Amino acid sequence: MTDFNKILNKAKELEKKMKESQEKIKEIRAEGISGSNSIKIILDGEGEMQKIQISDEALKEEKTVIEDLIVAAHNNAKIQLKTKTTEEISKATGEFGIPGFKWPI
Repeated sequence: MTDFNKILNKAKELEKKMKESQEKIKEIRAEGISGSNSIKIILDGEGEMQKIQISDEALKEEKTVIEDLIVAAHNNAKIQLKTKTTEEISKATGEFGIPGFKWPI
């Protein structure tokens, strides 16, 4: 019975750490940049766009170029966000031996 109690206690500890990580992830900000800083996009930890900055120089470009730059900056921000959230989750799950655990975004 002792082994089961150890497993149960570890599960409770993991649940607590995961909840803490979820709260920390909400505070994460990831910035994506494209076009030599002409477009910047900031995503929060849940992947919601919080801000977009478009330089005056970028506004002089053709519409399709601006659209492509926005997409590139957004994709860059998503990569940054994935890295940051994976690091945060690894902190919580690392000591529990859950290799390759990934946070769903």
